[in-house]
Amino acid sequence: MRRYETIIIIRPNTGEDDIAGILDKTTGIIESNDGSIVTVDKWGLKKLAYLIKKEQQGYYVLIEYAGKPAAVAEMERIYRIDDKILKFMTIKTQDVYTPDAPKEEGADEEVATATEEEAATIE
Repeated sequence: MRRYETIIIIRPNTGEDDIAGILDKTTGIIESNDGSIVTVDKWGLKKLAYLIKKEQQGYYVLIEYAGKPAAVAEMERIYRIDDKILKFMTIKTQDVYTPDAPKEEGADEEVATATEEEAATIE
């Protein structure tokens, strides 16, 4: 199994029941493919940086989960069909899922430090 993050932007006029239905469908797909949900974080209604399908706002949801690539493919297929979903993006965060391992954030810090050092040497 691999670890993934999916961000979904849902139409702003979608009711709480419909949002809960989308999330239930998503968790059902993941769990039916032997996956597990790590967290579901509802960010709420936010203004979009640019219009998406003529909408100025969107309801953001972040889902972190462990699963197989087949679950991701099925989930994204359902998202493409659903008119309530404006946009979505899935990112693989770990090749092999280990439940207690933290995310790999050290690599980003090393790059930022190297960039700062390069900037200092140029000045």
